[in-house]
Amino acid sequence: MSVEIEYELAEFQQLIERSLSLWPQATGATATVLNVSENIMYQIESNDGFRAVLRLHLQNNHSKNKIQSELAWMNALHSDGVMHTPQVIRGGNGEQIQSVQCIGMGSLETTVKAASEALQNNENEDIRHLVMYEFIDGREAGETDDASSLFTTLGEKAARMHNHTELWQMPVDFERGTWDACTLLGKQPLWGHWQEGPGLQAQFIPLLQALSDTIQSRLLKLGRERSNFGLIHADMRYANLIVTDEEIRLIDFDDCGFGWHLYDFATAVSFIEDHPQMQEYKRAWFNGYRTRRALPADHENEIDTFIMLRRLALLAWMGTHPEVGIVKALRGQYAAGTVLLAESYLATHAV
Repeated sequence: MSVEIEYELAEFQQLIERSLSLWPQATGATATVLNVSENIMYQIESNDGFRAVLRLHLQNNHSKNKIQSELAWMNALHSDGVMHTPQVIRGGNGEQIQSVQCIGMGSLETTVKAASEALQNNENEDIRHLVMYEFIDGREAGETDDASSLFTTLGEKAARMHNHTELWQMPVDFERGTWDACTLLGKQPLWGHWQEGPGLQAQFIPLLQALSDTIQSRLLKLGRERSNFGLIHADMRYANLIVTDEEIRLIDFDDCGFGWHLYDFATAVSFIEDHPQMQEYKRAWFNGYRTRRALPADHENEIDTFIMLRRLALLAWMGTHPEVGIVKALRGQYAAGTVLLAESYLATHAV
C-alpha cells in the first residue's frame, strides 16, 4: 500500500471515528477497514456486542440521489419478499444516508451542518456520504463451495431480481448508471480504457480491439428489450456473497444499474473467466435462472459475449485501481489470460 493511500486512510479513519455518534448504537464503537475500492468498508464493533458494516462513499463515486436509489431498490427487494437484502441502520436523525464535510476537523455538528448546506446549494466538493448496514454473520463464498449448487442459487436469485424490476414501480427520481458496451468500452468508459490495463503488451492491442468491436456489434444486434435488459445487481461475484447457516446472501448493491440481464452472470465469474469448470458454472446458472424466468436461446448464445465484455471492463478497472489487493495479486496475469480468451472467443464469434 502506497504512502498516499495510507495517509488518506488515516484521514478517513478520523472522519469515521468522529461520525459514529451519528448512530446512537455505534457511539464509542471501533471501526476497522474491511475493504478499499470504489468505497471504503468498515466493520463497526462496540463492547456491548453491537456490530455493523459502514460504507464510506468516496468523492465522485455516486451522488446522494444515486445512493438513495440503490437503497430504494434494496428495500423493495426485501419488503416484496424477493430476497433478504442487507438492512440499513438509520442514524439518530432517522435518515438512511448521513453526510459529512471532509475538510476541517471542527465539531461533528459543524461538519454535518456544512455538508447539508453544501448539498442544498449543489456543492458536492468535500462531502462524504455514509451508510450503515446490519452485520451479516457468515463467510464469503469461495471455490471450496459446491460450484453447481452455488451457481444454481445465483441463477435463481438473478431471475427473481429481474422479474421484480420488470414489474417494480421505480420512484420518480430513481437514478442509477448504465452498464453497456458504450459505458464500458466506449470513448469515455466509466472504469477507464482497457488499453491501459496492467501488463498488457502493445502487440496484443489490435487483437483486443477486434474483440471490443465484435462485442459491440453483437450486443447492438441483440438489442435491448424488457426481456433481456433492465435493472441488475451488476456485481454478483464471490466477494459479494455471504454464506450463512440458512442461505446465501447477496450484498453490496453499489454497482446496481441498468444493463443486460446476462451481465449478472458475467459478474458472477469475475476474475475466474478462464476457470476449467466454466461450462459447469454456465449450466448451473441457466438451470437456476429458468426455474424462475424464461431465457431465450438467442440470449443464452451470447453468454460468452457478456463474459468478454466484463473481462475487458475489469482489465480497464485494474488499470485505474492499482492499490486494490486482487490487482496486485494478479499483476500482468490477467492481461495475458484475456488475450488467450479473446483468441478463443473470436475463433467462433467474430462478425
